[in-house]
Formats: sequence, structure tokens, C-alpha cells
Amino acid sequence: MNVFYEEEGTFKVGAILADNTTSLQVEAPHGKRAKIKAASVLLRFDAPSLSEFIDRAQKTADDLDANFLWECCESETEFASHELAADYFGHAASPEEAAAVLMRLHSAPMYFYKKGRGRYKAAPSKALEAALASQERKRHQAEQQARYVQLLNTFTLPDEFKPSLVNLLHRPDKSTVEWKALDAACTATKLSVPRLLEKCGAIPSTYDYHVDRFLLEHFPEGTGFGALDVAGELQDPTDLPIANVVAFSIDDASTTEIDDAFSVTPLTLGSFRIGIHIAAPTLGITPDSLLDRVAAQRLSTIYLPGKKITMLPEAVIHRYTLGEERLCPVLSMYLDVADDFTVIATNSRLEQVQIAANLRHDALEEHFNEHTLAAGNFDYPFGKELVVLWNFACKMEAFRGKTNDSNNEKIDYGFNVENDRVTISERRRGSPIDKVVSELMIYVNTTWGKQLADGGVTGIYRSQGGGKVRISTSPAPHQGLGVSQYAWISSPMRRYVDFINQRQLVALLRREAPPYTRESESLQASIRDFEAAYEVYGDIQRSMERYWCLRWLLQENINVIGAQVLKENLVKLDHLPLVSRVSSLPEMPPETNIEVEISQIDLLELTFNAKFLHKLEV
Repeated sequence: MNVFYEEEGTFKVGAILADNTTSLQVEAPHGKRAKIKAASVLLRFDAPSLSEFIDRAQKTADDLDANFLWECCESETEFASHELAADYFGHAASPEEAAAVLMRLHSAPMYFYKKGRGRYKAAPSKALEAALASQERKRHQAEQQARYVQLLNTFTLPDEFKPSLVNLLHRPDKSTVEWKALDAACTATKLSVPRLLEKCGAIPSTYDYHVDRFLLEHFPEGTGFGALDVAGELQDPTDLPIANVVAFSIDDASTTEIDDAFSVTPLTLGSFRIGIHIAAPTLGITPDSLLDRVAAQRLSTIYLPGKKITMLPEAVIHRYTLGEERLCPVLSMYLDVADDFTVIATNSRLEQVQIAANLRHDALEEHFNEHTLAAGNFDYPFGKELVVLWNFACKMEAFRGKTNDSNNEKIDYGFNVENDRVTISERRRGSPIDKVVSELMIYVNTTWGKQLADGGVTGIYRSQGGGKVRISTSPAPHQGLGVSQYAWISSPMRRYVDFINQRQLVALLRREAPPYTRESESLQASIRDFEAAYEVYGDIQRSMERYWCLRWLLQENINVIGAQVLKENLVKLDHLPLVSRVSSLPEMPPETNIEVEISQIDLLELTFNAKFLHKLEV
């Protein structure tokens, strides 16, 4: 006697060796013996042989139409498989026929739901329709995926990929057919997703590739400000007095958010009154207004070579920027300075200032530099005022103990991108222009930070100790600057921390309750969010500067370039803010000048290879 039984979802046959009522000892066609439960036996038969039985049953099952079988059933009634077999064949089914029907029912779970040993129920028509549609959909997707993989393996981009390229590159939905095909093709070609898509011609601009990745993550709704009614949001005061000073700003040529300007007014006995005038957007943007929430979300202007994403809408910037020949609302600090450039008194006020000129670095540096200062040549616009500010800046630098600041030997780099070509310029840090602006900003941020602390008004301070910079509501020394406390206040159109501090200072000057207390949740949230955003914005700025450095090397066809050893095998390329490990570099002391060979520039990975050539004799 033989049995046809089910074990772990598989149909099997075996010859009975021993029947113990609740269990059987059986031998499979290939000779293996097993103990099975009697309950798992579906039918018993004497002939044909075991191997013949399975072959015949399977052949018959393959010929059975699952849809026809389903139509023969009542959808709401359970049935035994042998009953359906008898109805189908028109007679009591033979063991092979009964087994064939069982096998066909088992292989069609969309048509038949298993309800027990040998018992089934026909699927409801709507459920079957949905299941068949899903099966067809999966079949179609499998065909699509195979076609996509075939195209991608030959570095051909399927047309269906084009609308979703940005998401595939930077924020893929891994459940889609496109991603599954792309992943399979990457495995087959042993290429990364960006590299494979690049070979398919899907990344025509490596610049867009990097910027789109940043924007998709941090500006998923775009960098615009939508239909924000700026005019309806702003509430400028109309009662500000007009200062009797001649003010001018100093910025690079691309600056549109002009936050600061200066004035110098002669007093008696060789003394001066220096005015530091800071743009005052907080006078028109009320706390928790829509504009305020926009600024709190952006937190900072983002500067990328050839691109800028502003914290405030252009219309707001235009309203408050200290533009040439305009009367602008400002928060001013006046310093009465003796003839030895010692500060005698300070005074802060809200007012309007007429901006006489916007001086630009590229034009001003020709006239205002170390050589013209040494020669006593002041015959240029605001030359006398700039000399006063220069002498004052030198005094303040010495007062901070930073006269021999090593930062003055560092180089700042400017990137100008026009028509997809980049120009990289160098400016030595600590030039007279830099020193004037930086020292006046350090002075005003330090003094106003102290004023907030002395007035018992919460401010946001930057401190430094042990080389680590911290941001908090507690004033503490900033060792790097050599000051007792330091609060960012001088750039309220570009940084939300400055915006908050200016708002607090305005309230102090007006003797009003400040908008924020130390425990304000909005203040603490702004501090946390600003730190995170400032780090992210700094990372993308550095990445894009690296990108344009590599583009410049390709653009200028630079294969060999000078470099300077920083430490161990780390070198900095000449004329570029670009560093690299040079594995072939022999042991050399820092500041050694060498020449390296540049190759394998990769604008997707932002990498390149630098090979040591030889040491340069100075």
C-alpha cells in the first residue's frame, strides 16, 4: 500500500512500511525512510508505482484549468477536493485524478483558499479579480524591470527614468521598479548609482548633481518664498530721527545684504566720533509674524560659489540693505575717540542714516592698502575717514592682544562663476580693509553683548575655550578673539542669531520688555536649529568650493601644480583652497614647497589624485 501525503506544503508519496494508526513509517521512491502523521495522508493507493503516480498526477494537474475549476465551485461553500474531482471528471476520481485536483487547487491560492486537509473554498469574485490584477501588474513590472536592467547594463537611460532622476539619485523610493532595476544594474556593472547614471548620460551637470542633493534634503519645497506679501508684513516705524553723519559701507562686489556702514565725524581737540551703523530689519518684522517664521526656518543666508540662498526675501533685503544714496533705518553705536584712539564714551541709538556710498573691495583696495598708508596717500573717496578707522582698528587689535595674529598670514579665496567658468582670486587676510571691518565688527558685537548682559536681557553668545566654540545664552570669554564676551549682532539680514540679538537690544534701548527670556522655548529652539543648520550650510559651501577648485584645474588644463606640505603627507595646492593626501610624498617638514602631478579628477566624488614629483627650491 502506498500513500499520497502533504508535508510542509509539499505533496509526497511513499510506500507504507508500518501503520501505527496515528503515524506511519514510509519509504520514499529514492529509498529514504520517514515517520509521518496519519493525519497528513490525503489518499492511499496500490498502483501505479510511486514515481509513476507523481508523474501522472502532475501531468493531469498541469492540464486542469484553474479558472474552470473555480467556476465549478460555489464561492460561499467549503468543499472536499475529492468531491470537486468527481464533479470534474464525471465519475469517482481515481487516485491519480484526485491527487491531480489536489495539486491544482494547492497551486492556485488566488482561486482557492485552503480550509483544512483536502478542503478548500473558492475565492470571492472580487477578491479573485483583485488578485489576478495584482498578478498581472507584477508580471508587467517584472517585464519592465528586466527591460530597464537590459538598457542600463548597456548604459542607456530608459525614458521612464527621466521624470524621477533627481529622486533616484538623492532620495530613492526603493519599492519602485525603477530603483530595483537600477540597483540590479549597479550590482551587475559594479558601479555606484551616480556613476552608472552618469554613464547613461543622466547627469549632464555635475554642479546640479551636488546642488540638487543639498536642495532636495534641506529645501524640498524650493528656495523661493512663495506668494509672501512682504509689504503687508513689514511695519516700519516712522518716528526715527535722521543722523547728521556721512556714512559709507565696505563690502565685496557681490554683496547685496549690506548690513553695516561707518561714519567718522571730527570733534574738538583732535578727537573723533566713529559711527557703526547696522541695518535694522527687526524694526519692521514683528515676532512670530510670517516673515519672522520664514527667517527662523532659514536661519542663515547660504553662500555657494555662483549662487546665494538668502535668509530673507529679496524685497525685505532691498528695504533694509544699506544701499548707496538711501536713507536707511539703523541701529547705531557711536564711539567718542580721543586723539590717541582711546574710546572715551559710547552711545547706541535707533535712527535713520543717509548712506553716501557703497565702497567695494576690488575698487577700494587699489587706494587703501599698506603701501598707500605708509606713503600717507589719502587722496581718494573717504580716504581721511578710512585712515581714522585704520588707526582705531590697530589700537583695538593691540588692545585685544592680537597684533601678531597668525590669521593675518592666511589667504581668503574668492570664487566668481560666470557662464560656467570659474575665476578664483586670493586676498591676504588682515589687509587694511579686512582689519577695519573686522575690528569694528568685533568691537560692536563685544560691546552690545556686554550691554545686553549688563541690562539683564538675554542674548545669544559665542564663546571659545580650549579651541572649542560654543553658543549659549551665557556670556563667556572668547579666547580666539581675546574678548570677555561676544554676541553676533552685526549681520541681522544674514543670520537669525544676529536678528534675535538685535531684537533684544532694540527692546533694551526702548525700555520695553524683551521678546525672549532665557527660558523661551522659541529661543532655545532657534539656538539648536541654528547650530545644526550652520554646520550643514558650512559643509555644502566647502563642498562646492572644492568642486569649483577641481573644475578650475580641468578648465585651465592644470596637470602639474605647486603645493606646500602642511603635515605628514597632507599638502595644500598653490592658489587654491584645496588640500590632498599625497601617498607618494617622502618625509618632509611642514611648509616645504613641492610640485605635484594632478590626475583622475572626479567631479561626482569630488576626488583627485596627487602624485609627488619633486621638491622646489625657494
